[in-house]
Amino acid sequence: MSAVVNYGDTPSNKYVINHDIMNCTAEGVTGNHLYSGRALGMSEPEDIIQIHPELERLWEDISRHYQRIGLSHSDNVLWDLDLKHLGSHSGYLPSVFYFGPQECRYWDDTRWMETVEFINSKNNFMALAAELGVPVPQTRCFDSVLAITPQVIQETVFPCYLKAAVSVSGVGIYRCADEAEFAEALGRFDPDVPVQVQEEVTTETFLNLQYQVSGNRLARLAASEQILDGFVHQGNRVPARHAPWDVVEPMAAWLQAHGMHGIFAFDVAVVQTDQGLRFPAIECNPRFNGASYPTLIAQKLKIPAWSAVTVTTQYRTLADIDLSGLEFDQQTGSGVILVNWGTVLVGKLIVLLAGTPAIQQSLLLELGKRL
Repeated sequence: MSAVVNYGDTPSNKYVINHDIMNCTAEGVTGNHLYSGRALGMSEPEDIIQIHPELERLWEDISRHYQRIGLSHSDNVLWDLDLKHLGSHSGYLPSVFYFGPQECRYWDDTRWMETVEFINSKNNFMALAAELGVPVPQTRCFDSVLAITPQVIQETVFPCYLKAAVSVSGVGIYRCADEAEFAEALGRFDPDVPVQVQEEVTTETFLNLQYQVSGNRLARLAASEQILDGFVHQGNRVPARHAPWDVVEPMAAWLQAHGMHGIFAFDVAVVQTDQGLRFPAIECNPRFNGASYPTLIAQKLKIPAWSAVTVTTQYRTLADIDLSGLEFDQQTGSGVILVNWGTVLVGKLIVLLAGTPAIQQSLLLELGKRL
């Protein structure tokens, strides 16, 4: 059975995989048009995968890398990201990064799309959390920036975060230390944009709790700790020191009941209080996320401990990168795996570092010398 999800009572082991992110990504992210390649490692030989045509020149090198480390993948590649393929291959189910209106045009599942669009709003997330009893940071939601009156500002406790209700990759999220920074942040939004004002959660530990809906079954996929640069996601590590599934399970079950398919995840903070640890949920990502790809690769290769991080390189092709002695070895259970490999064309990669924390650090240091 494919590592990718299935959508129905009868499991299918064949998928059309299109994990292009251009319909739902933040502008200005370097190389974001090349991200479709990162789904290759989670694919299986029976799948069809769509990859950006610019990455065809890297195919031989990434295939050899995966062959050497024993990672199965699809060879049925369409060097074309047209979404029409999602519904045009008989017997195949769709696997997409985000199931929105564009994807729904080619795979008709309005219920799935509406649930994704609903929970993708941070304001809707907060309303549903209140209904289901899911703990969250103190948050005030506004239908537009215009609704934030001088009285609202006067009542605001600083520092706080001003967030667009719908944002990706940390774009549209501003930490405001005082009224002056708050006013400046407000000016960066169009007047009709829905926003929220959220208390600052004092912690350095945030979790990513991933779920997977396969057929009619909701399953806990993986708990990982986020590696952050400020509030921008840089990577993940497994195992996590905490896995408070019970905190978000009511919302996960609600999403499944309302038509969610595939992988989705919750961002959860770990906060120490006088009464013990508290786990407020920050948001739901109703889609694959940065942790999903290394998670699925690690599960295929039975890797229990790993981190996935972004690295930069002077090289612009995989052939120039020397991974000899560093590649993942199934005998030792440690080593480097290329996850987001297509972005080498713009000088960056996402790599999975398998092994104990000490081994991960050693691999990262040596890899840095070769990049």
